[in-house]
Amino acid sequence: MQHRSLGPYTVSAIGLGAMPVSMNQDDTYPEPADAIATIHAALDAGVTLIDTADIYAPTWDQMGHNERLVGEAVRTWGGDTSQVVVTTKGGITRSEGEVWGRDGSLAYLRGAVEKSLRELGVEAIDLYQYHRPDRWMVYGEVIENLATLKREGKVREIGISNASVEEIEIAQQVLGEGGLVSVQNEFSPRHPGSYDELRYCEQHGIAFLPWSPLGGTGGGARAVGDRFAAFREIGEAHGVSPQQVVLAWELALSDALIAIPGARRPASITDSAAAADLRLSGDEVERCSRAVGLEVG
Repeated sequence: MQHRSLGPYTVSAIGLGAMPVSMNQDDTYPEPADAIATIHAALDAGVTLIDTADIYAPTWDQMGHNERLVGEAVRTWGGDTSQVVVTTKGGITRSEGEVWGRDGSLAYLRGAVEKSLRELGVEAIDLYQYHRPDRWMVYGEVIENLATLKREGKVREIGISNASVEEIEIAQQVLGEGGLVSVQNEFSPRHPGSYDELRYCEQHGIAFLPWSPLGGTGGGARAVGDRFAAFREIGEAHGVSPQQVVLAWELALSDALIAIPGARRPASITDSAAAADLRLSGDEVERCSRAVGLEVG
């Protein structure tokens, strides 16, 4: 397993996006024991980064569902978890009737963090990421609220999600040198639009965590080799799945990138984790980039 830097942490180059066991476009969820088995399979495969969020739940009144599963899985795994980093996110609201919103106020974020601490069963959150911007608030003020939570000892490190380059710059200005450790944006063969943010992160020593790196839970991940033949053909040449090729290609784009593919089954994350050991040639990487319309320079 390759390892990469995430602020002060060293984590596996392939992490686990835990969301699909609690929220996905198929509305199909494994039993709790099976969900925990999937997280255990990730840990067995050498994964040391697990990504969750407070809103990842089957329904609005089960907020924290995914965090609870992740917390229990880490506690009950038989191996050494001292190097396992769990990141969660907050700032999106979800209320009765599946009414969604945003809230970046200090009061809301403090309450969300305290609830996440209880759900995860930890004293401090390794990495807390602001989930989506609250457009009614000044972005810098929200980041200062996160800095307050870090000063209070509730959060060890700070990241942001779904952020533009301008928002990344604002977060850096508020948090100071090295204060922003991660940016989590959508990035995959079907959505390569965050490449500018990836390059910015690379230039500034910030980890870039692409969400839905395989194309999402609605079939995009399963069909990636059909939609983009290059990944299937290169996979056949290496004797691996198209999904492994996608992840290996993403890792080859930048040392700042740490992929967090989602999984509902142990076999899925075991396959994804193996991508960390797949080495693509320069020509193969370029072929993959061309296939998705990405000009890499």
